[in-house]
Amino acid sequence: MRVALVPETVGRLVSSGLTVIVQPDAGKNAGFPDDAYRAEGADMADTVDGMLHDADIVVKVNQPTLHEVELLKPGAVIIGLLRARTSPEILNRLAEAGATAFAMELIPRIARAQRMDVLSSQSSLAGYKAVLIAANSIGKFFPLMMTAAGTIPPATVLILGAGVAGLQAIATARRLGAKVEAFDIRPVVKEQVESLGATFVDIPTPEDTEDEGGYAGTQSEEAQRLQRETLAAHVAKADVVITTALIPGRPAPILITAEMAEAMQPGSVIVDLAAEAGGNCEFTVPGRDVERAGITIHGPLNIPSMMPGEASVLYSRNVAGLLDLLVSDEGHLTVDFEDEVIAGAGVTHGGSAVGIGAEIVEAAASDGNSQQ
Repeated sequence: MRVALVPETVGRLVSSGLTVIVQPDAGKNAGFPDDAYRAEGADMADTVDGMLHDADIVVKVNQPTLHEVELLKPGAVIIGLLRARTSPEILNRLAEAGATAFAMELIPRIARAQRMDVLSSQSSLAGYKAVLIAANSIGKFFPLMMTAAGTIPPATVLILGAGVAGLQAIATARRLGAKVEAFDIRPVVKEQVESLGATFVDIPTPEDTEDEGGYAGTQSEEAQRLQRETLAAHVAKADVVITTALIPGRPAPILITAEMAEAMQPGSVIVDLAAEAGGNCEFTVPGRDVERAGITIHGPLNIPSMMPGEASVLYSRNVAGLLDLLVSDEGHLTVDFEDEVIAGAGVTHGGSAVGIGAEIVEAAASDGNSQQ
């Protein structure tokens, strides 16, 4: 399990004049014992409830529980992966508690916020781990093997989605010696894919498919049909398919239909990194490994926590970047919603949902009224 702050970051915060209190054993599973935090100047909490009640700033990895929200003092800042787009209830509770909440997943994708981009840091780990899952699962070599008994051709790996996770998966599969193909609905990433030694599967798309944040956007039904028809042939030839397509706040798009999966050779493997949002394959079962038509479909959840040490270090640095904007050089908490990064990630403040948080709460209320 990941931890929100690692000793390295705690030491820097303490040096800047902040008092840091850590929950006992918070970093144990990530390889950071309590003594490592104490060595950096942190205090260990007597009770978690007391720690939450007294804290000016609370840093978490995941969404707080309702009990934790109730313990926050008015005006407290809470930072974490809040799953804000799909959690209007927690936003309402945070607003009622008078908390100022920042959703790390909503950090704007702009140059000055790159060091805070938790989605990129954690997705890079997921792309790397996905290839290792596939390599461990498939019953053949990834690289070309030349032996006295003959030559064994390399495995063919198809990566669907060339964002941060996809590009890391490409690089990792290439390092293992596989023949790699990749597809993304954004033609702009073709050069990046090819620079890593993979072949780009070029499917002409009739519309711009990149949103303002740099993510892949939604496609028309006609574009999706053309995409599926072209990809079907590549999926059928692949030994491994790794899917990474996610649209923030929406169910994952289906890229591999049941018919496409069934056309793969027996023994082939699919690793679906979009399992948490339902999956890119029709056969995906979130949190499970299933076998269908002779192939294995992995639907892993929370992949970064499979590498908790490195994931925690990167997440901690992301959080530290945001704290640099929230805490002045004198150690005072200053929340400036005129700042583009603070305004983009802030979802509650002053007793109300704000920014994207307000839009999420209003949309949920409208949906609730329409269903009555």
